[in-house]
Amino acid sequence: MDLECVSFKESSFRRVQFMSKASMVALLTLAYQSFGVVYGDLSVSPLYVFRATFGSRRRGDVEEREIMGVLCFIFWTLTLVPVVKYSFIVFCAHDNGEGGTFALYALLCRHLKLSLILNQHAADEELSTYQLEQPITSSKGIWFRQLLDRHKFLRNGLLIVVLLGTCMVIGDGALTPALSVLSAISGIRVAAPHLHENVTVAVACCILVLLFGLQHIGTRRVSCLFAPIILAWLFCNASIGLYNLITWNPSILKALSPYYMYHFFKVDGKEGWIALGGILLCITGAEAMYADLGHFSPKSVKLTFVGVVYPSLLIGYVGQAAYLSKHLDQVDHAFFKSVPNPVFWPVFVIATLASIVGSQGVISATFSIINQCMALGCFPRVKVVHTSNHIYGQIYIPEINWIMLILCLGLTIGFQNTVGIGNAYGIAVITVMLVTTCLMTLVIITVWQRSIFLALCFFGLFGSIELLYLSTAFFKVPKGGWVPLVLAGILMLIMYVWHYGTTKKYEFDFQNKVSMKWLLNLGPSLGIVRVPGIGLIYTDLVSGVPAIFSQFVTNLPAFHEVLVFVCMKSAPVPYVSQHERYLVGRIGPKDYRMYRCVVRYGYRDVRRDEDDFENQLIANLVEFIRTEEAMSSNAQSFEGDQHLTVMGTTPALLSNGHSVKEMETDKSVAISNNESLQSMEWISPPTSLIPTRRVHFDIPVSETVDSDDVRKELSALAKAKEAGVAYVMSHSYVKAKMSSNFLKKFAMDYMYTFLRKNSRDPAMILNIPHTSLIEVGMFYHV
Repeated sequence: MDLECVSFKESSFRRVQFMSKASMVALLTLAYQSFGVVYGDLSVSPLYVFRATFGSRRRGDVEEREIMGVLCFIFWTLTLVPVVKYSFIVFCAHDNGEGGTFALYALLCRHLKLSLILNQHAADEELSTYQLEQPITSSKGIWFRQLLDRHKFLRNGLLIVVLLGTCMVIGDGALTPALSVLSAISGIRVAAPHLHENVTVAVACCILVLLFGLQHIGTRRVSCLFAPIILAWLFCNASIGLYNLITWNPSILKALSPYYMYHFFKVDGKEGWIALGGILLCITGAEAMYADLGHFSPKSVKLTFVGVVYPSLLIGYVGQAAYLSKHLDQVDHAFFKSVPNPVFWPVFVIATLASIVGSQGVISATFSIINQCMALGCFPRVKVVHTSNHIYGQIYIPEINWIMLILCLGLTIGFQNTVGIGNAYGIAVITVMLVTTCLMTLVIITVWQRSIFLALCFFGLFGSIELLYLSTAFFKVPKGGWVPLVLAGILMLIMYVWHYGTTKKYEFDFQNKVSMKWLLNLGPSLGIVRVPGIGLIYTDLVSGVPAIFSQFVTNLPAFHEVLVFVCMKSAPVPYVSQHERYLVGRIGPKDYRMYRCVVRYGYRDVRRDEDDFENQLIANLVEFIRTEEAMSSNAQSFEGDQHLTVMGTTPALLSNGHSVKEMETDKSVAISNNESLQSMEWISPPTSLIPTRRVHFDIPVSETVDSDDVRKELSALAKAKEAGVAYVMSHSYVKAKMSSNFLKKFAMDYMYTFLRKNSRDPAMILNIPHTSLIEVGMFYHV
């Protein structure tokens, strides 16, 4: 018996040891992959920080004490903001593994019960990814939630702050490629000083055109090279920094003392304060670490930054400062001037490749952010192309891509140097960080339920640093800093008007919805008839009958024998798993064959045009009909909106005893000779064999398992599907009421109308065939 116990303990120990080794391998794999995605922007900042800091100085005006003061600011800024604030504090506040401005906002909205998503449903709180750890119990958190409930302008103010941060991040998508590529290409003038500045601008423009022109193919094929390029660049940066430190001025290390920050301000005064606008560029890309948590993990990102990226960048900056302290007239091209001649060209090539990788990461992030904004109703609908069948979430947005290319070329040709672009970039970077600090302060109070004193300490430390940098960044508005302000202003106007119009349109639908009882009682007087087929009525409502349907029936008193009210909505979570995606319920008595289906997506979920939505919808209806019978549900509520059931979690028995979930993973369906199995291919056929739309299929009916009512209802559903599917959608015209003020009329009658006409049609987004589409005109007076 003792031997058995010993053997069991040894096997358990080996199993735990194996699991720990596997988790360590997974962690190191994620850490390695993060180099090519997360740190591209942050790692190339040594190319332009010193030049942006002293760019306005005349050659020879820089003194050694100023170099030491700038190095001291770089060290403490890098240490406090990316390491302390992000790695050890902000990383702990994630939305089910997702980071970024919208993730923080969604986290706050769920805890504060704010209506981030218009068409909320009680079942959304039961999502497995919702993870509302605990309700607010602290008096401060409850007081803050009540304060937001009482004052609508505070809720709108919070939304505006989030939109401001989001718009600045989108603006980075145009500023980062221009600054990074132009900084790397400017190294040519170090090796060939006789070249005109226009030559480097022309080369940078060519690289930018090539970079944006290749976005449509995605980055999957070359992404395996991203991590080695960034690692090689970090190694070069650290090696050159160590070489310069040892060769030129090892005593520069004493500049890490905080005293040199005080001495820098004391001697330089206003000039030193202005120089901070260039120093803040050393933390560009720090926000990307937080935004990219969803692709990796907090532990892997923290490991790579603290263990590799941070020390490599710090050694590089120290080396540059050591070199510049002995070559005070070479701040214009500080990095490339400090590179030893034998390795200049290899370093130049690696720096150029690293700048391209960093630009690619920001461009991809911009596409993802805009996709999130569309999901939350804050951005007009645009075309989203999925560039990879293997990497989830890798997308390309053509319109945004070409707009960013035009902006990048305009910035590169207009400024022709990194100083002006750096001034613009600084405002965008520090504004996003300040927004994150504000949201984190609210998270500490309401989500973590810590004391207000602790939250104020957090805001006081990091907010004061960012406000100091923001003050000097705004000083450079006339020198290029106006660019992100103009871009953010235009984007915020577009996003807010679109969100406001969408909200008002939903409120109109909600206030003008009709009850099914009224509609059914009105039926005999209208002479309503049922025609063969399935009618899918698309609506934004999760309860009630939309006014579009009542208007359709009033003018054309006939509808299909099977009606499904479909609501495509975003849930207030990053992702919704497939088995929780569909909510299905019945409207009216069973004889009327009317259903409601709510299809939920997370704000980070991607909706593929090629998804076999139609068959998935019918499969979930089949599961609902059988589940309802199995649960002996005799409820015949005329509304039925509170009886929506999550489909996909309860297996629906088919004729051969298999379940829907089992058949989704059964790869033998396509090649089986069993007649009953072949009849079920419509439920979940193999991906390679799925056409865009399937029309003919058989619903397997079990005479031994299903009751007469279920067999009758399933047969009617099969016949209706075979007769065809029609899609009924609203073609809306939104106008402001006559009593509205001028500002509202201008926003709704002109701006919102213009955005709707030039946004992507909902039928195209949902991949609806034009031959099956019925559009009903609706005027919305909001």
